[in-house]
Amino acid sequence: MRKQNIIGRTMATILMLMAGMAFVTPFLWMISASFKPEIDVFKYPIEWIPKHWNIVDNYREVWVGEHPFYVYYWNTVKVSVLTTLISLLFSSMAAFGFSNLEFRGRNALFVVVLMTFMIPSYSIIVPQFMIFKWLHLFDSHLGLILIGSFSALGTFMLRQFFLGLHKDYLDAAKMDGAGNVRIFVRIAVPLVRPALATYAILRFIWTWNDYANPLIFLRSDSLATIQIGIQKFASESGAYYSLIMAGTVSAILPLIVIFVLGQKQVIEGIALGGVKG
Repeated sequence: MRKQNIIGRTMATILMLMAGMAFVTPFLWMISASFKPEIDVFKYPIEWIPKHWNIVDNYREVWVGEHPFYVYYWNTVKVSVLTTLISLLFSSMAAFGFSNLEFRGRNALFVVVLMTFMIPSYSIIVPQFMIFKWLHLFDSHLGLILIGSFSALGTFMLRQFFLGLHKDYLDAAKMDGAGNVRIFVRIAVPLVRPALATYAILRFIWTWNDYANPLIFLRSDSLATIQIGIQKFASESGAYYSLIMAGTVSAILPLIVIFVLGQKQVIEGIALGGVKG
């Protein structure tokens, strides 16, 4: 039996290693291509470590060329950070209210919130476009931030974690005279901090990678986000794959750094979701 377990674990490890390599290999090729001169990008067999390095010229063209990525980076960072903070604030407050506050129609209102999540986002783009045009929020970062700041998914996700809080903590705070705001800020939020960090990371990644909303609600090149910048850069540099790969690496590198730094919180948030009381 022990020998069978060892063989099974070995086979599972080998399969997971092969699957991991299948996912990582395209990313490694992309990094390698971004360091090469254009003539060496499609050389066969693949030179994973370039013999001729062209890092400075490739990345300088991407960052300060005709479509400077530093502008797109700043726009994306601003939109992503503000969207994440506002969404985290409102989603956590709504989740706390739906999970720990008693008021008439609470369950019915929560069902309405979930119903909005069931509506495909692309089906309401035209009404959103008309409303934002009427409110003079079209072609502005404020309008783009407001689109992603209110999330039924975030409310539902965080509500499940707030439901897992032990009622004794909240009842003890009420007996000491604490109001709902103080209970939320001083007790509930610290206890579900891994869940909040998990949602914040996911919200940031979703906003950073968003392509459809900036494409529809932004027109000025000076307001474009990184995804629109990559599309413009690729359309004008379609024959230069080394430059396209350099731009793509620049776009996804912050996401990798954020996930590596926040993976501990993500794991704790997943573990917290599996523990009740």
